[in-house]
Amino acid sequence: FVTNGPIADFLVVAAKTDPDAGARGISLFVVETGAPGLATRRIDTVGWRTSHTGEVVLDECRVPARALLGDENRGFAHIMRNLQWERLVMALSSVTGAARTLELGIAYGRERKAFGRPIGKFQVWRHRFADLASEIDAARSLAYHALRKAIAGEDATREAAMAKWLATELAWRVADESLQIHGGYGYMMEFPVQRAWRDSRLGPIGGGTTEILKEIVGRSYDL
Repeated sequence: FVTNGPIADFLVVAAKTDPDAGARGISLFVVETGAPGLATRRIDTVGWRTSHTGEVVLDECRVPARALLGDENRGFAHIMRNLQWERLVMALSSVTGAARTLELGIAYGRERKAFGRPIGKFQVWRHRFADLASEIDAARSLAYHALRKAIAGEDATREAAMAKWLATELAWRVADESLQIHGGYGYMMEFPVQRAWRDSRLGPIGGGTTEILKEIVGRSYDL
């Protein structure tokens, strides 16, 4: 499956052109979605419902040689080059999303009262918000550091991986805590925090799972 598969006019397909060469035997092809042997259907997802995720089925789909994108058998290298930027975008958007979701939680903490005062005034919530706000600023700094290296033309593979897994995991935790302070209302579809909770769960999965990214970081230290 792939993002925007059901509504795209063209798909970039990674296919084995040298089955015995492993990652060095993959090539990219531009395929029209109406091509014979290619079918797509939309998949209903938990979150990101404005993004059309779709299953792609290839059954005896043939394309001409001119459909090759980039160099033959260099498809994996092309994909990896773009993954760094995808991870940076996800890190930065997750930091922004986390900050916005934290605002929702704090705003509700100011409005909702228990025992005669706003629940945000209770130390347990003040400390949680302080922790999350500090972590958001730290994640933002790491994402900016990775971005500066990438823009300067330096290898930012490690920093992009760090920033992506840290920011996306944080965005998910912020959404979970913000939903928690809403209590039962947070679980109702009429409150926007539920959407942040559903949408943020994709972060640690898409663009490279947290587990894969930690592996990349670990290997960068020759471990």
